[in-house]
Amino acid sequence: MRRGDIYRVAESTAADATRYRLFVVVSRQALLDSRHSTAVCAPIYATRIGLTTEVHVGPAEGLRQDGSIHCDVLMSLPKAKLTQRVGGLSDGRLDALDRALATALALAPETAFPAHS
Repeated sequence: MRRGDIYRVAESTAADATRYRLFVVVSRQALLDSRHSTAVCAPIYATRIGLTTEVHVGPAEGLRQDGSIHCDVLMSLPKAKLTQRVGGLSDGRLDALDRALATALALAPETAFPAHS
């Protein structure tokens, strides 16, 4: 598991067992490599609102259609649920993710995150 990987996670609802949601892993690599049982993830939605806390993604990242990562909606998910990898972010998209996370968390991006390129 790597930071920037995109996973398809089944939603456990009695009404529709075939439903799933896409998430991108945003936790730092040291946490992902540890025995810690969860990872911080951001959901990917089909809709784009146009917020600075969104990162646009699509087929280039392994998705069937265009969508956006919503960095205002971070979630902690069990690593055991992150088994169906569907794609991942390029270095450029990781940079965009870092900027969106910095905005969502009110951090200064130039001091909080180094560039990936």
